[in-house]
Amino acid sequence: MGDWIDLDGTDGGRAWLARPASNDGPGVIVLHAWWGLNETIRAYADRLADEGFVALAPDLFHGTVTDTIDAADVASSEASEAEVMRIIEATASRLRADEGELGRAIGVVGFSFGAAFALALAVADPAVDAVVVHYGTWPGLDWSRTQASFLGHFAEDDPYESRDAVETLRTELDQAGREVRFATYPETNHWFVEPDRPEYDEAAAQLAWDRTVAFLRENLGPLGA
Repeated sequence: MGDWIDLDGTDGGRAWLARPASNDGPGVIVLHAWWGLNETIRAYADRLADEGFVALAPDLFHGTVTDTIDAADVASSEASEAEVMRIIEATASRLRADEGELGRAIGVVGFSFGAAFALALAVADPAVDAVVVHYGTWPGLDWSRTQASFLGHFAEDDPYESRDAVETLRTELDQAGREVRFATYPETNHWFVEPDRPEYDEAAAQLAWDRTVAFLRENLGPLGA
């Protein structure tokens, strides 16, 4: 369903753009995990388009895709925070321009590495209205400007995201007056919603998907006709 587009302002970067059959709908940015912009994330964007959203998934690693933890650790370490944010902000601008309404609110969905930057975008861009994170946090940010509502999907057994970090983030968002819905999925591990990973849990992934679609529809307004 989707296709590659060039992403202005990113030194030759690109993104995967998936549109619904109506060709219009609320915009959602999809931020990949540290594996890179792989087929799993492109398929996720396509599924969002099937549900009536315009989904745009930027390539934060300029073409690097891997499926091993060691290689992914290197790829994510080599991606500077400033460069990743520049790509994500260019993605938000492109998505709004595509919709023809520069002030229109958008949503962002992130996975692990991408989840942290989904939170960072909500801080940098007050027009972000809905944030969905999968097993990723970034406590300690300044939440005073964000206007977003937050949905979080977290694994019960996760060596990468501690329960303390999740609860700290929840508390910070609560104290900032934001709507927060965090769920922990029993007997799951990090990457449990990604079907190409051995940690994949089909039932938990489906529940997280259903909750995400409902949350985005609730917070981003009507879908395209």
